[in-house]
Amino acid sequence: MAQDDDSFVYDEATGEWISATEMAEKGIAGGEAAVEVYDAVGNLLADGDQVTLIKDLTVKGAGQTLKRGTLIKSIRLTGDSQEIDCRYEGIKGLVLRAEFVKKR
Repeated sequence: MAQDDDSFVYDEATGEWISATEMAEKGIAGGEAAVEVYDAVGNLLADGDQVTLIKDLTVKGAGQTLKRGTLIKSIRLTGDSQEIDCRYEGIKGLVLRAEFVKKR
């Protein structure tokens, strides 16, 4: 009974529970389809990349403005094609739009 040894994963696209091997056969890694995120000039972004801001951005809730040219290190992709998650000193949970950054 190979079915008993296999784990099941919820497929959000179909709304059904399917086996992990079926999910792998569909080419979906970790239950999510790979989303490609591009910066303002068309470079493909990946987890861990460094980016530079191309415009001054006012951060809501932080009372702070990030200036053009600010280096943001070690970004993380969120699964949304236009948002990236990052850290910056003094600001927790910073999410930037990909259209305002350029890959370094």
